[in-house]
Amino acid sequence: MSAAGAATSPIRAGRIALADRLPELAIPITRTLIVAGAIASRDYQDVHHNAVLAVQRGSKDIFMNILTTNGLVGRYVTDWAGPDAIITRVAIRLGAPNYPDDTMVFSGEVTGAEKRDGRDHLTVAVRGANSLGDHVVGTVELNVPTC
Repeated sequence: MSAAGAATSPIRAGRIALADRLPELAIPITRTLIVAGAIASRDYQDVHHNAVLAVQRGSKDIFMNILTTNGLVGRYVTDWAGPDAIITRVAIRLGAPNYPDDTMVFSGEVTGAEKRDGRDHLTVAVRGANSLGDHVVGTVELNVPTC
């Protein structure tokens, strides 16, 4: 893996085994990441950019939106799988909020590997946890190049 966590060469399904673990990836949760992710996904809910209004609505601060989380899940898996991987399905569930000044650490494990429609298909269980607990858990399915 490179310093940024990206695969230096694409994975190949024939080199992957069930229960293989993905390397962890730590994502600093900054105000900029939260606000930029909300704006980029056109989520203008004030709880994602206005701390005063977020607190008035019962939150301790602004918090990350689900579309940013979904994008980070995709980044985590494709950084590992390489540029030739194609995500075919993402199923996630949110838990603890991602607040500024925390870190979310991704971990993952290959839970499925099979041939489907002439392609190698993987299923990866993903978890992103912060200091409050699991922020996101779910699965990502992807097609990867054949050996």
